[in-house]
Amino acid sequence: MEPNIFDKVQDVDLKKTMENSYIDYAMSVIVSRAIPDVRDGLKPVQRRVLYALQSLGVTPDKKTKKCATIVGETMGKYHPHGDSSIYGALVYMGQPWSMRHVLIDKQGNFGSDDGDGPAAMRYTEAKMSRLAAEMLSGINKDTVDFIPNFSNEYDEPTVLPARFPNLLVNGATGIAVGMATNIPPHNLREVVAAVDLLIEDRIAGRQTEITELLRVVKGPDFPTGAQILGRKGIEEAYRSGRGKIKMRAVCEIEPMNNGKHRIVVKELPYLVCRSRVIEKIADLVKDKKIDGITYINDAAGKGSDAKINIELRKDANPNVILNQLYKHTQLQDTFGVIMLCIVNGEPRILNLQQMLEEFLKHQVNVVTRRTRYDLNKCQERAHILEGLLKALDHIDEIVRIIRAAENVESAKQSLIERFGFSDAQAQAIVDMRLRALTGLERGRLQAEYEELERRIAYYQEILGDSNKLLGVIREELDTVAEKYGSDRMTQFGYDDSLDDEDLIADDDIVIAGTRKGYIKRMSPENFRAQNRGGKGIKGMQTIEDDYIEDLFMTTNHHYVMFFTNMGRCFRIKGYEIPEASRTARGTALVNLLQLQPEEKVNASFCLRDYDSEQYLLLTTRSGMVKKTPISQYSNVRKNGLIAISLKEGDQLIEAKLVDKGEDIMLVTRRGMAIRFNESDIRVTGRSSMGVGGIRLSEGDEVIGMQKLSQGQNALVISERGYGKLTNVEEFKRQNRNGKGLICYRITEKTGELVGFKLCDQDREIMLITTEGVIIRMRLSDVRPIGRNASGVKFMDIDREGETVIASIAKVRESSVDTEEEETVESESSGLSPVDEG
Repeated sequence: MEPNIFDKVQDVDLKKTMENSYIDYAMSVIVSRAIPDVRDGLKPVQRRVLYALQSLGVTPDKKTKKCATIVGETMGKYHPHGDSSIYGALVYMGQPWSMRHVLIDKQGNFGSDDGDGPAAMRYTEAKMSRLAAEMLSGINKDTVDFIPNFSNEYDEPTVLPARFPNLLVNGATGIAVGMATNIPPHNLREVVAAVDLLIEDRIAGRQTEITELLRVVKGPDFPTGAQILGRKGIEEAYRSGRGKIKMRAVCEIEPMNNGKHRIVVKELPYLVCRSRVIEKIADLVKDKKIDGITYINDAAGKGSDAKINIELRKDANPNVILNQLYKHTQLQDTFGVIMLCIVNGEPRILNLQQMLEEFLKHQVNVVTRRTRYDLNKCQERAHILEGLLKALDHIDEIVRIIRAAENVESAKQSLIERFGFSDAQAQAIVDMRLRALTGLERGRLQAEYEELERRIAYYQEILGDSNKLLGVIREELDTVAEKYGSDRMTQFGYDDSLDDEDLIADDDIVIAGTRKGYIKRMSPENFRAQNRGGKGIKGMQTIEDDYIEDLFMTTNHHYVMFFTNMGRCFRIKGYEIPEASRTARGTALVNLLQLQPEEKVNASFCLRDYDSEQYLLLTTRSGMVKKTPISQYSNVRKNGLIAISLKEGDQLIEAKLVDKGEDIMLVTRRGMAIRFNESDIRVTGRSSMGVGGIRLSEGDEVIGMQKLSQGQNALVISERGYGKLTNVEEFKRQNRNGKGLICYRITEKTGELVGFKLCDQDREIMLITTEGVIIRMRLSDVRPIGRNASGVKFMDIDREGETVIASIAKVRESSVDTEEEETVESESSGLSPVDEG
């Protein structure tokens, strides 16, 4: 009866079958494809390529061979997984921008560091590099285990002897199933020095601490150079096997013609392509996320060490743009370290010490097996030589025995019986040539035997003394490091936060703003002192109906708080304001702040940080004052923050930081002033309206607010260039919201007041006209006078023209430097670099 075909069908659990099959597949990918071995740092395909080169005899001292031949040898004998993966591994091992020390000497197009692919394997040639020969050194001396290949026709090594820690030196990257590895390359000399430290401590009988290894292996050493920011990520990776290392390109800012600058990128982070960086920068410029870049070009291979040239607009701050590029492009990148490798057939994440110890364990095994192999070979040869030398002592009888024998076998047997030779010795004797009978040949055999005896004793000493064995390993490692090692390519930098103040010196700066909302940053060196009554210098190029309205001193790293007429506040850093020359117009504030239609900045001050003990004091044109803790303004959004609620028709005109117990002084356009203590103002919330500070006459308005701690004299300036100094003691303290006292006698000749400052007589001041002309003078030349006087001429104003004084600013000598350096402080500044303004 025919068997039923359905009797051979077996019922299986599909879920369990799929799980088992997938686990087998996953383990095959992990162990046999994607993850390197901890001992030689190679994936199976890389190991097979190098062994195929050995089999083909394409060693460093031979000429190169077509890559197609190498790939065919590898695929046909050892790696039946397709030529593309084999050629990819071959190319990778020959790319100096991918590996710290290449294992393949290439000939032809192996791609580029910009991500270009290699030429086809029929066009390229390759051979084993000299360092790769060290990976295979001693492979024929039973140093490693061999297994049959996929067809059982050939044997292949399970691991290479690897005379240096290739896994750390060249790193590895690979994605398996459910896991991945990403080991950065390192400096050969540093890694060998770390292994030497392990060996020294083991010989001394002490345990090596990982902290000691961290002092030797300073960090990854990428073939593309660049910088590593900080050591926290390195230490985390070396201690746990996982970590994130910040990499940053090496960039330099170079001056160009016409006052422009350019950023030259000289070294890129590891595995970052120039073309992608250039494309990303172009997108950022197109989307207006970075402003100030005018031209980008790929400079690689053009006779310089530059990779990318980035040209900037004349008014752009190169440091700010450079930090924006670090923040938004791969000029700063992160290398995620996952030190996963195969250990005893299983994937494990190792720290630095474990990885080095595994390599050392492998070297102990390799050198032990090699020494045992060499010992056996020496003993075998010495045994033969013993027989030959003994035979020479009885050569006549031995010749007679051989001549009398019927065949070789009977001759061997007779020799064994007569002299006690071993089979191997007897065979060597019957194979001995007549030249061995000469005295010279006998001496050579005797010398060889004595040399073998010394080598046998040396090998036995190594095998019998673990410290001697470790010494051999250390000596061989040091030889490799000395022969192939090179200086570190990747340097270290500080891991600061990526604020735009990185790389920017905290220097004093002058900030000038116009009534129509243009602003610029300048150096204080642009201005020099003049005598009272001078004509001044041109301070800013203004457009029609525009004039300088604000001028103050701060530093690059101070916050500049801007308060608008609508009662909102904004905040930027001093260096974020574009730098411009003394006569340039500057940049429109609408490009820096998200201002609404009809909104303009009316007040500003500077501060380094938010001190909870200080208050923000706001003053409006109608005489309202408001006091709020400054801490409530620490979280200013890009689209602004409500600073004060205003009555209809009112505007915010002034903002200052005040301490407890300070006296405040307000001055109006019609020459009235009031002095009261800040304690008279109750503390209110950020969005409140405030309370009355001074009662105004019809048509009058407040022009300024100052703290008495800012100076002993009240300086007031009229629109026609007249002004005076009055001691603040002439203004008695009153309750807030009073009418105040007369501080200046207004006449047709003087015009109404436009500026008010409290200052000492050792100060200098700047006067700015509506035409942008600036004059700077010393107050020591001005004599204080009474409250009700009109004062003296401070600046010569053309009475027939429409030019008038727009604003005033204070200047003082800085105590920051020993040289004569000056700072500017304005009526709107709350803090200067040296003291309050």
